[in-house]
Amino acid sequence: MGLIKSVCVYCGSGLGRDPRHEADARTLGGILGENDVSLVYGGGGNGLMGTVARGVLDAGGHVTAIIPEFLVNRESMLQDAQEHIVVEDMHTRKRLMFEKADAFVALPGGIGTLEELVEQLTWAQLGRHRKPILIANFNGYWEPLLAMLEHMTAHAFIRESLWVPYLIADRVEDVLPMLENAAADVLDSGELPKRSVAGTPLGKM
Repeated sequence: MGLIKSVCVYCGSGLGRDPRHEADARTLGGILGENDVSLVYGGGGNGLMGTVARGVLDAGGHVTAIIPEFLVNRESMLQDAQEHIVVEDMHTRKRLMFEKADAFVALPGGIGTLEELVEQLTWAQLGRHRKPILIANFNGYWEPLLAMLEHMTAHAFIRESLWVPYLIADRVEDVLPMLENAAADVLDSGELPKRSVAGTPLGKM
């Protein structure tokens, strides 16, 4: 059995303009379900959120949907999920998503997706957790963010002592293997996994 039992996926409540995003979300969901990795996500039935969750369910996997009460109708809470957790506010939602996940993946999305991803990066930077964080840079969607992180590093606002540990996957099939490798790296060496791309060993930059 793998080290990763559950993955929290952050992604858009819309589909976006590029149909490849929807296809990738569905494929990722299928991979998680086929490998008995549970999905933890924001509970919506629309957009990429609903797509990745249905991909997991169609592959026989387990979905935990965590959604604040005020979004139940607005985001069409996915009724097919095996576990529904309706919470009072966004803070509780994010805390439970963190607690129930072994790793985090950011698919394409908007401000909410970006905020959730950056929060996990911040917590990891501050040493509050060692769970793998993966930026799914499918079709180059997150290139502007990656450039911004490099810009911050170049200006010494992200210093070596405060490096942000994250992974980058360009292909959907690389996501789960990279998460597993990162988890094994932490388990074996005690070091935080550093930035990596598919096929590149994790280690100190």
